[in-house]
Amino acid sequence: MTNILNKLLFASSLIVATLTTVQAKEELLDRVAVIVNGGVVLESEVEDLLKSIKQQAKNNNQDLPSDTALRIQVTDKLINDSLLTQIGERMGVQISDAQLDETINRMAQENKMSLAQFRQTIINDGTTYEKYREDVRIELIVGEVSRNNVRRRIFVSPQEVDNLLTAMKEQSSNDIEYELGHILIEFPANPKQADLDAAKARANKVIELLNEGSDFAKIAITSSGDSNALKGGNLGWKNINEMPTLFSELIAEQPKGTVVGPIRTGLGYSIVKVLDVRGREIVEVEEVKASHILIAPSVILSDEKAQALLNSLLAKIDAGEATFAELAKEYSEGPTSVRGGDLGWADPTNYDPAFQKALATMEKGDYHKPFLSSFGWHIIYLEDRRMVDATSQMNENRAYQLLFNRKYAMENARWLKEMRDEAYIEIFEKDAR
Repeated sequence: MTNILNKLLFASSLIVATLTTVQAKEELLDRVAVIVNGGVVLESEVEDLLKSIKQQAKNNNQDLPSDTALRIQVTDKLINDSLLTQIGERMGVQISDAQLDETINRMAQENKMSLAQFRQTIINDGTTYEKYREDVRIELIVGEVSRNNVRRRIFVSPQEVDNLLTAMKEQSSNDIEYELGHILIEFPANPKQADLDAAKARANKVIELLNEGSDFAKIAITSSGDSNALKGGNLGWKNINEMPTLFSELIAEQPKGTVVGPIRTGLGYSIVKVLDVRGREIVEVEEVKASHILIAPSVILSDEKAQALLNSLLAKIDAGEATFAELAKEYSEGPTSVRGGDLGWADPTNYDPAFQKALATMEKGDYHKPFLSSFGWHIIYLEDRRMVDATSQMNENRAYQLLFNRKYAMENARWLKEMRDEAYIEIFEKDAR
């Protein structure tokens, strides 16, 4: 709430009167573009985002629609961001500087740049690095708020998972992924038949333009009511099972360039284009079979004593006085002690980061010297490594995630529409004074 009040106070003081000996002169530095509940979107924010999108389009040699159409989409996004950040404040959602740094470092790596190079690229595009960081922070908050509110509205039943698993086994097309573009011609709230007819006419016109070779991304930015509009409507790569059922039935086995629609949904008419097609690779993961002995420090047992105890156990194993399993049953804490510390076959990425790092340095038959994880002090015996085809093993989890993702996109759109319908939103014309 403090941030909102500060922003309102700032916005209210933007018209500054500069008095001179000759006359009083007014200088308009900024203005309120939109009121969203207790918050505001400033004209400078709209202009900054417009500038950023135009720069990205220039870098990618991408055509953009008119400034009027682009401004509508930009304003719409900033309204959503303002609404969700306000909800985030009430929920107590915060993104720490450490989380922000980790995200930006990952973005730099994905672009195959060092952090310094990535930062310079941002500056070269006309944005200060500090502003870019705060924009990323807002995106992270918006994403967290959406996930927290939408996932509680989604239920995936065991029967749905079983049905999808059966379908996945039967469909050879499951090995094919489609890069999809999506344009949504929205219905207004409580539409009348005339509204439905007008939306369908617009959708048919969009399909006509696409079939004549018009740029999909440009039309999506101009006309789409979907949350991906500013990304040119790109939904990313999806296989048949990841798509809404209405889409999958029409997209299956279609070649690159196919346009389907209009598809009527609860939100409007959808138009989908197959931007590209590719095959799916088999997933293989490395598993390790390891055992460990865990000693947790306490008031009685210090870190130094726990580490010394584990070193003495390694010495007994080395001298042949006891086996690892025998010592684990006697000394180790936690549920694996009754199994002689045996952790079974597992993907090492599922372990505590320190445990995972220790395993990465070991060869078959090695013992690892004492190290500290979030659970306490460990020693490890690595029995074996193997590569496994994880496709079948991961199918059940993947089926659940596919169903969840399929429902998430539609439910997120519904939730956001509900939030906007309940909000007070007032948009001011650009030339208003």
